[in-house]
Amino acid sequence: MHGSIAAALPAPLLATTIRWGSIWPLLVTALAIMGSPGPATISLTAAGSAYGVRRSLGYLTGIVAGTAVVLVAVATGITAALLAVPVLRSVLVVLSVAYILWLAYHIATASPPSDQPAAAAPSLAGGVLLGVANPKAWVAIAAVFASTRLASTATADAVAKVAVLSLVVVLIMAAWLLTGACFASALRDPFRARVVNLILAAALVAATALAILH
Repeated sequence: MHGSIAAALPAPLLATTIRWGSIWPLLVTALAIMGSPGPATISLTAAGSAYGVRRSLGYLTGIVAGTAVVLVAVATGITAALLAVPVLRSVLVVLSVAYILWLAYHIATASPPSDQPAAAAPSLAGGVLLGVANPKAWVAIAAVFASTRLASTATADAVAKVAVLSLVVVLIMAAWLLTGACFASALRDPFRARVVNLILAAALVAATALAILH
């Protein structure tokens, strides 16, 4: 019976050995590198502060989806090929910077959460754009992928890393959004709301500049 099951399985799958002990080092590395402040994470904090969790869920979903695209691109080697084309890399950077500047302006000028029922929160499409074009994501995810190996075959290793890191991305992004939302409850005062929004908008622009320069 066991022999017939084994015979039915693909040879690469039979040859795969999952290195469970390597998952924890991968998680620690991912949290340290991917969870550090950057354009996506700071923008989520700013969105949570300015618009609240509920109105920022579409933006959160978009960033997670866009980052997942980068994950798959890194896993399949597409990222390296894309970034080897200077023009394409420049286009991605310009799109990312343009959207971040637009977002920073709207965050800086946002009213306190209780006063902005008609204000437009960041969109799902905007989140996808930033997730895909985020300069920090390319470097951070590539570094995490290269940090350890989870399986004995290249295909299984890539699949395992995408699965683990997708969960990490969701947890990291949700945590940054919730952090921003915690600020919102204390920002009913218009002056304090304006100061915090300006600080977060400036931090978003600064994080983007650092990501591009590095």
